[in-house]
Amino acid sequence: MKTLSLFFLLCGFAVVTSAQRVQKSDLLLLQHKEDSMKVFADRLIQGITATDRFNADSIFTKMFVRALKTSNSFFYPFDSLQTISKLYPPDSTFRIFTWQLVVNENMVRQHGAIQMRTADGTLKLFPLIDKSDITINQADTFANNKGWIGAVYYKIIETRSGNQNFYTLLGYDENNIRSNRKIIEVLNFSNDEPTFGGRHFSFEEDSVFKSAMSRYILEYKKNAGARLTYDADMDMIVFEHLESETNEPTKKWTYIPDGDYEGFKWKNGKWIHISKVFTLVTPEGQEPIPNPVKDAEGNTLEDKLQNNVPEEPAVIEKPAAVKKNAGQAPKKFVPKKKKDE
Repeated sequence: MKTLSLFFLLCGFAVVTSAQRVQKSDLLLLQHKEDSMKVFADRLIQGITATDRFNADSIFTKMFVRALKTSNSFFYPFDSLQTISKLYPPDSTFRIFTWQLVVNENMVRQHGAIQMRTADGTLKLFPLIDKSDITINQADTFANNKGWIGAVYYKIIETRSGNQNFYTLLGYDENNIRSNRKIIEVLNFSNDEPTFGGRHFSFEEDSVFKSAMSRYILEYKKNAGARLTYDADMDMIVFEHLESETNEPTKKWTYIPDGDYEGFKWKNGKWIHISKVFTLVTPEGQEPIPNPVKDAEGNTLEDKLQNNVPEEPAVIEKPAAVKKNAGQAPKKFVPKKKKDE
């Protein structure tokens, strides 16, 4: 118990220490700036015309940079800016902001910035310049922050190889009128500057040879809803396998999920492709079958209800989360039987 108390005391001290890094006067200033920025952050998405959205983006960006110049702004969360993605890696050495600007129904651009944590609280910022519209081979491009393949990031995964940290970003791109994209991007820092890309995606364990990639781009039919996420239990990036619904594999806007899942597993400094994540197959003759409890006329089949009632356990333990008797074995509870049983 003494060890546990000390742990919570240290956690509480860490939280207070972080909060105290932003002086009260600076905190009030940041809150005031955030209130003003929120209007334009919302208008980035909600603006009716392209001109409205462009103006909102321009004003928001200028206000945002001025706010970040406030001492120790790295520790201010900007929680009310709901249209702006804000991600910290587990080591908290930086944070990355991303957002999108819909130019028209066939063009979407992403904007963003990386803010580094500095010892003296001054601002060190790398703007992210979306060059995806002029990059020919996006899946195999190595670039710095000025040649960024834009996306709005929703997940960051920290990995390590040798003495270097790598930060894998999962992002979303509305792309154009026909397709959406999800992008897996690896970020690392070389000479204290961000770099995107590198031969981090390998297909060496696949049965069919495929050259390594600098980033993985999953493009699919608009509103098809292809899933791409990180599964912490499996320690793997998992995503839906896609196929062309019109049997036209060169047309990415025809791709939809087919029910299978692929993945990437981090091994020796690379994401190794797993062609089939889930391999469980239901044996023939053991497929699940319906067992209705009502007949065709809607009447309840009482015999099926009786047969489908699960047996009550003889002993049920109270949840271990009950704090009143912490440190003691949980009491056992025997349910009372009803009179008609």
